[in-house]
Amino acid sequence: MVGGGPGSFIGPVHRMAAELDGRIRLTAGVFSRDPEKNAAAADAWGVAPDRAYADHAQMITAEAARPDGCDLVAVVTPNHLHFDVSAAALKGGLHVISDKPATLDLAQARELAAIVGVSGRRYGLTYTYTGYPMVREAREIVRRGDLGTVRKVVAEYAQGWLSTPLEQSGDKQASWRSDPAQSGVGGCIGDIGVHAFNIAEYVTGLRVERLCADLAAVVPGRTLDDDCNVLLRYAGGARGVLVASQISAGARNGLTLKVYGEKGGLSWSHERHTELTIDWLDGPTQTLHAASGYLGHAARAASRLPTGHPEGFIEAFANIYRDFADSIAEDRSPGASGDLVPGIVDGARGMAFVERAVEASRANAGWVDLNAGVG
Repeated sequence: MVGGGPGSFIGPVHRMAAELDGRIRLTAGVFSRDPEKNAAAADAWGVAPDRAYADHAQMITAEAARPDGCDLVAVVTPNHLHFDVSAAALKGGLHVISDKPATLDLAQARELAAIVGVSGRRYGLTYTYTGYPMVREAREIVRRGDLGTVRKVVAEYAQGWLSTPLEQSGDKQASWRSDPAQSGVGGCIGDIGVHAFNIAEYVTGLRVERLCADLAAVVPGRTLDDDCNVLLRYAGGARGVLVASQISAGARNGLTLKVYGEKGGLSWSHERHTELTIDWLDGPTQTLHAASGYLGHAARAASRLPTGHPEGFIEAFANIYRDFADSIAEDRSPGASGDLVPGIVDGARGMAFVERAVEASRANAGWVDLNAGVG
């Protein structure tokens, strides 16, 4: 693992998720640039002192020389380091699973896609919400045509934790997310907007072709956006709305997805993630529950406990890691059809969404094309 040391929110989540099903074990890492923090993280997580490295290049070289060397690298750093670590690991013959977004910008994402293509290694992204059982059930329902042709997609991700300028108080999580050098050109849209964008495409199977964006930095003194409103047009004619905000005071982690077709619509909420609601045009409302026997294979396989026993964020993360481990063990081709783990094409599309939305909003350009150049 690269990153994730003391003070990190997502690093410990990656570690717990990766090890939950016994398929993956943390054996080496570069957890912090600070030698003392790096050593402390290694000790806390049971990593041998000689496998807590000073930098990722040293780690890749040293691990390649060991008969028991690692074969998968988890990249859990701020955005500006994603490309360098991922590219080096892939070139070193290692599989890579990275926190989102894939890279700092679209140019890097396209370059990384080329590296993935020639590496023969697996590359995955932890778009966390794709690991939830009822998101996978929603994907199956939409893709087998139960709702008919999709007409409208509404994705919203509301948070309120950046309603005040936390970055000015030294808050580590707020500081790097509000710094263009570490986060990239997008603030809120690159942090959580890409999650809303990804889950909409993941569930529907539809690709966004055009967008009209209105982004703002609401909190005084903030450089990057903290509130985003985007209209979407999908291939095939469906319309969409995407709202992402980190200044919605009082909101916690309010990700919701609604998909409307000719015959009915479905809705999923992260705050009631074990349920999926279907409202039919001419029929009773249905509420489906996680781990139930009537669900499809993908949803059932994503639950570890009987229905009524809630599983959450770490388990969803763990599903992505488990599926990724399966793809390595089964030696599937990278980006294989039907793969449940988002890959580099999804990463490039996410970066295209961020850059085009930021550019269009700044220029007051109205409707613009989204062209990822990959997939």
